[in-house]
Amino acid sequence: MSRKDAIETLYLKKRQPAAGEAEKPSERVRSGAIGAMGASLKQMTDGAKLATRLQEQLEKGDVVVEVEPEVIDHSPVADRIPIDIDPAFDELVKSISENGQQVPILVRPSPSTRGRFQIAYGRRRLRAAQILGQPVRAIIRNLTDSELIVAQGRENLDREDLSFIEKAFFAKNLEDSGCDRPTIIAALCSDKADVSRYIAVARRVPERLVKRIGPAPKAGRARWMALAEKLEKAGDDVDFDGVLDDEKLAAAGSDARFQAVLRSLETKDARSRKPRAEVWKTPSGKRAAQVEARNGRTALVFEDKVVPEFAQFVS
Repeated sequence: MSRKDAIETLYLKKRQPAAGEAEKPSERVRSGAIGAMGASLKQMTDGAKLATRLQEQLEKGDVVVEVEPEVIDHSPVADRIPIDIDPAFDELVKSISENGQQVPILVRPSPSTRGRFQIAYGRRRLRAAQILGQPVRAIIRNLTDSELIVAQGRENLDREDLSFIEKAFFAKNLEDSGCDRPTIIAALCSDKADVSRYIAVARRVPERLVKRIGPAPKAGRARWMALAEKLEKAGDDVDFDGVLDDEKLAAAGSDARFQAVLRSLETKDARSRKPRAEVWKTPSGKRAAQVEARNGRTALVFEDKVVPEFAQFVS
C-alpha cells in the first residue's frame, strides 16, 4: 500500500452505495478526522510560536515576573484605536481565564515614579488581567524612550498589524511627542515616504471621527484619502455624529462605520453637484433667460425672441 493510500485509509471512509447503485471502489467521502487534524496542526503551530517567543526571551536573560496591573502606566503615545465592541478581546479574556496568560507583556521601570512601571506592549493582556482581577505576567527591561517606542511598534506588527489609520495616528502622535523621523520609521518598519503619507492623512482627518469609526482594517490609504478630501470639501457642514449614532452601526464593525460615513459624504457631494437653475423673467412676466450652475460653471441662456437686444448686448 502506498503512503497516499495509507493516509486515505486513515482519514477517508467509503461512501455506502445507494440501492441498486454499483459500488465505485475509488469513491469516498471525507470524515471529520481531516478537520480535527487541521485544528490540531493549527494549535501545534500557535504553540510552537509561543514557545519560540518564550525561548528567545529566556536566551536574552529576561525573567518573567508577576506584577499588579495597578502599578503599570500606559505608554505616552497611543497606537491602537480603542473600540467599544471587540469580540476578539472578549475571546482573549476568556482564554486567559481558562488557560492562563501564555505570553508576558513588556514593561520598563517608570522614568518618573519609583515602584511603578510603564508598558511597552501588551495593553490588551494588561487590560484582561485588570478585568479578571489578577496579576499580569511581565518582563521588566530597562529601555530608553526610543527603545520603548520601537518595541511598541514592532510588537504590534509582529502580532496583529495596525490598520492604516492606526499607523497614521501612531506616526502623528510620535511626531507630536517630539520623536524624530528615524525612530518613527523604525517603530513602524516603514520607509520615509510611507511615514510622510501616514502623517499627512492623520492631519487631515479629525481624531474624534477616527475614534468613533475605529481601526477599519479593510480601509487603506486611498479610501482614507478620499474620506479626507470629502470632509474638507464639505467643510463645517458635516454631521457624522448623526450617521454614527445609528444603533445598528454601533454594534457593527468599524469597517461598516467607515463605509457609512463615506457614503453619507458621497451622497452629500452628489447633491451639491446637481445643476441649479433659475429663470429670469421680464417685468411683464415673460421668460427671458435661464441661469444654470453645473459643476462649478454658470451658463446664461437667453430667449432671443423675448430679449434679442439684451442678449446681443451681453454676448
